[in-house]
Amino acid sequence: MAEALKTVISQSTECPVCLSTFTDPKILSCSHTFCKTCLDNLLECHGNSQIRCPVCRAVTQVPNQDVGKLQVNIALKSLIDDIKGQPQICTNCQSNDTPHADVYCQDCGRYLCTSCLNKHSQWEGFIGHDVIAMSEISPGKVSVRRYRKCRKHPKEDEGCFCSSCRRFTCSRCVVMEHEGEGHKVIEGAAYEDKRMKGIKELKSKVNKKRSCFQKYIDFMDEEMKSVDNTEKQCTSDINEAYDDAVRQLSEKRESLLREVKETTEGVETELKSMKTTAQKHINQLTIITDMVTKRTKIPLDMDTLAVHDTLCEDLREVLDKDDPDYEQPRKSSKKGRSVFKRNIGKNELGLGKIVNVVGKDELSLGKIIHVVKKMIVSFCLVGLGMIVNLVTNEKNVVLPTYNIADVKNVSLPVKNHMNAMVGTQDGRMAVGYSTGGISIISSNGQFQQTVLKDVHIFGVRFLSDGRCVVMDHIIRLYTPEYTKVNVIFKTLSVDEAGIPNLNVDADDQIYVSYRKAMKILVFSTAGGQAVREIPCNGYVPHQITSYHGSLITKSHDTIRLIDKQGSVQHELKKPGSLLHAAVSQGGTILIAKVKHDEGLVSIDEYTYELRHIRNLVNDLKIEKPERDWYYLQQYRSGEIAFCTPDRLYIFY
Repeated sequence: MAEALKTVISQSTECPVCLSTFTDPKILSCSHTFCKTCLDNLLECHGNSQIRCPVCRAVTQVPNQDVGKLQVNIALKSLIDDIKGQPQICTNCQSNDTPHADVYCQDCGRYLCTSCLNKHSQWEGFIGHDVIAMSEISPGKVSVRRYRKCRKHPKEDEGCFCSSCRRFTCSRCVVMEHEGEGHKVIEGAAYEDKRMKGIKELKSKVNKKRSCFQKYIDFMDEEMKSVDNTEKQCTSDINEAYDDAVRQLSEKRESLLREVKETTEGVETELKSMKTTAQKHINQLTIITDMVTKRTKIPLDMDTLAVHDTLCEDLREVLDKDDPDYEQPRKSSKKGRSVFKRNIGKNELGLGKIVNVVGKDELSLGKIIHVVKKMIVSFCLVGLGMIVNLVTNEKNVVLPTYNIADVKNVSLPVKNHMNAMVGTQDGRMAVGYSTGGISIISSNGQFQQTVLKDVHIFGVRFLSDGRCVVMDHIIRLYTPEYTKVNVIFKTLSVDEAGIPNLNVDADDQIYVSYRKAMKILVFSTAGGQAVREIPCNGYVPHQITSYHGSLITKSHDTIRLIDKQGSVQHELKKPGSLLHAAVSQGGTILIAKVKHDEGLVSIDEYTYELRHIRNLVNDLKIEKPERDWYYLQQYRSGEIAFCTPDRLYIFY
């Protein structure tokens, strides 16, 4: 009976996970007990703050993911401590005074004292049994093979296994409880062999899976190493590029400073020479005049009279010389009047360049560039449509795209009064209001300044020299600093010709379209009467845009490309939508299609012949304004600006 009790106690003190005696036993909420180390492993395996009991599958919440905070099975821990404190006794002796065990027989499943071990060794059937010394078992160096004893029949080993009931049982229990249908009983050794085989297969699969993930980790290490090498290479390249750029900038600075110094020194030398000559002339006049006019006596004798006459003759010769020529020093000084123009808003690396300031009667560098650009455009426009189609049809050409998710919605400071929008000379956007003022807005949607606050804006454009042209029923001209220029333009009245619209072309000619009169007047920057008139036969020019020697007109749902005589060259019509056009930085035509009642806008790109290239923005939902008045432009940096009477939408 005592032996059976020990067997039960031994089985009760084994952790069902590690099959070893409990160490630091912890109780789950389902009352099952496991080693703390085993629970730590289970928690790490599941990777969360709860443990699912391996026995009953019940879930236990682990406070702060710390298994150590679970309740300790105090009774079981005390029992294990007591068992560890008691020496193992011989389970083979029949006497009440049972001696301590010295060995354990793996085959018999018994602890033996020295006397029993001697008898055991002499029995023929026990020769060859695996016997282990207690000195090896106690420290845990060797694990012993346990023999299961039936709790109902303590003298019987649980040598059978019922796979239906999932439990080991003795032969007597098999006859009494596991006979008949629903029970499948096999030998315990066979089940263990099968289970061990399954465990080996699982272990093999685990090793393969672990090897697979280890290869994956090794691959990650290689990729990380590659990224690290890339970072080091990029850092090295950037530093090298930076050093090279600094060197180039330093060389450029020295070159510019040398250029300025050489230019100004040469001009200063010329001016100093002219100044010296002029000063000599003044000295000559002063000396001779003093010699002649400061005499207190009238010369009477022949010698003194001759001297006086000679001095007077010399003075007359000096007086007969030409007056100072201001043109020569002016021309010399012009050569030294240089300004430094920075490379603002450009992609190329460089400080800038030295630009010589010339007079109005001389051809400036800007004018030369402008004339060359006109010549290039004139030659290229003939085939622009075909060129655009060829470029955009190439599969390997990557064009800029605009995403509705990358749009900035900017509220205008003046509601329902936007009348005009145009790009500025320095790459920003100018929005004008009929109540007065022009807002200057950067490409990131920041309001940077407001100008001409007291001027009612019905149209705004900029000339090539930076001057601002404003339509306030009449044309007004302002300097780049927004100071009014005293130039008068003889335009038509609103009552006579209807609401006007303003535009400026590459030649700085000013165009004003009139809805009621159905015509376009062209003015020069000198003011006065219109230099010519363009009739709009059969269409109303609501908005006009200059386009490489032609004009783009907008009339509700129709965009027309007309020549300078008013003849329609190409036409695009979208019934049910309001169309608004702008010229892109790449020379194509951008057209916004607005469904005013639905509050939707789409933006597409077209060729010179108004043939569709691609869609840029599709059905963006906008806040529907009261007025159906819109403007479309593109920033120099590439962002598309679409303006309603209330808001500015910037597409990146």
